[in-house]
Amino acid sequence: MSLSNYGAEIDTGVFPASYALGRTQWLLEIAELGYSSQHKAYACAGLGPDGEVLATDTLWLGAPEADSVVVVLGGTHGVEGFAGSAVQIDLLQGLSKGRLSILEDCALLLVHALTPWGYAWSRRCDGDGVDLNRNAVDFSRPLPTNPDYDCLRPAIFEADVEQRRRAFAEFSQQHGRAALETAISGGQYRDPDGPFYGGQAPAHGRLVCEDLIKQYALHLRRLAVVDLHTGLGPYGYGEIICDHAPDSAGAAVAQRWYGDSVTLPAAGTSSSVPKLGLLDYLWHGVMDSHSCYVTLEFGTYSTDQLFETLLRDHQLWAHADSGDSRFAHSLAMRHHFCPNDGAWQEMVLFRARQVIRQALQGVGS
Repeated sequence: MSLSNYGAEIDTGVFPASYALGRTQWLLEIAELGYSSQHKAYACAGLGPDGEVLATDTLWLGAPEADSVVVVLGGTHGVEGFAGSAVQIDLLQGLSKGRLSILEDCALLLVHALTPWGYAWSRRCDGDGVDLNRNAVDFSRPLPTNPDYDCLRPAIFEADVEQRRRAFAEFSQQHGRAALETAISGGQYRDPDGPFYGGQAPAHGRLVCEDLIKQYALHLRRLAVVDLHTGLGPYGYGEIICDHAPDSAGAAVAQRWYGDSVTLPAAGTSSSVPKLGLLDYLWHGVMDSHSCYVTLEFGTYSTDQLFETLLRDHQLWAHADSGDSRFAHSLAMRHHFCPNDGAWQEMVLFRARQVIRQALQGVGS
């Protein structure tokens, strides 16, 4: 892999204005590539706000028999797909313009819009309210419980913002801030209207990943998975979050490839708390000791603001007669998860180039 010019000029015009435009631009970019490639689209139930068809698009670039594969996932949380599209389009432009090239023993697998319904409607979840990043659990067994979520559920749906904040502050004072964040965002499997709902069956994006693993025999290859997210952490910074166990081979590989910037929720070093049902765990199950999965999380605004924005979204969608308010709030969702700020967008693209370069170098070493 040649990467010497990958840090060239940054064009923030790659950030799309909608899911439909992001998908169109992504498809146009793959048509410009001179690589052996395989494109596959996975249709998703439902339609976008303008009646557009929804799909997750995937692209394999490089030798079919490659021993090493870099997988770049975008739109795991739907609305975060705006940044996911931008990073992938920027990467495709880097390939087509010769700023980087793929070596014979390495392949690149791009997965665009893992949760296309949420992307199109500016929500994190799918059309059934399922958070894909809480969905990787064994549904044949009793589902995990989150009693603290049940305790806070009345406050989560409290219309009075100040009263809700007081309830959260009291819980935090009694149990600690980490316990509050885990209660709200750690994952729950009882409340389809609520946030961070893991569902009752495998979601669209999980089925896509499972099919890709099988189709490309990824369990037999060395993997570097980079899952693109936004909304948590310092503004504009791309945190490399590793949810492998701290003493595992996967964590050691991540630290070797990405260096001291790697954070581990299980060790308390991350802006993220440990969570149930992460998509990471699905991929961990097929990885050898020379592979790793990381989340590249681009910060925007405070965790408190994230909760307020997200909880308002769920409150509105729980009421069928709130269509106009939902549309207005979709702009707030977009603002939180993809600020219309050129400086933030430049930081995202620069950091993504840096981390993808590290992934390519690591998996190919």
